[in-house]
Amino acid sequence: MVAASLVTIPTFAAAQDTSTGTLTVTATVVSSIGLTFENDAAGVALTGAGTNAATMALGAISAYNTIAAPGVTRTVSASDFTVSSPFAVKVVKANTSSATYTLAAALGSADSTNTWRINATALTIGNQNLGGSYGYGSPVSHTMYLTVPFTASTGAISKILNFTATAN
Repeated sequence: MVAASLVTIPTFAAAQDTSTGTLTVTATVVSSIGLTFENDAAGVALTGAGTNAATMALGAISAYNTIAAPGVTRTVSASDFTVSSPFAVKVVKANTSSATYTLAAALGSADSTNTWRINATALTIGNQNLGGSYGYGSPVSHTMYLTVPFTASTGAISKILNFTATAN
């Protein structure tokens, strides 16, 4: 007689290697404000509206020919002409108790021929204060004025206007 036996071989679970660690995360919340240029319904449509780097294309301007760009206004005096267009600046805030901001503007480079203004303020290469108590969150309308003397040469005009908003 042959006896059969069932031999069981015990199986051992392989041990899982583990390791642990901790990551400490630190951060400092700082206050911030952001500035964007916005379209004004009465002005030239800005290329890049809603950003902080927009372009106001006035098109062909002259003292007496038709101004084709919608939103451009012209006035003519005895020695020069001025074109203008409204636009808006919107400043938003985060993590600050500041209730208002100051807005300034400057020419990116000097212009010995033409005169540039925002509202009633003539611009130079140094910051010029446009107002000191603007509220956050809503677009504030401003008007850009470019005055060209009759003695100016014909050709393209391009100027960077730098704006600075500072929390009060």
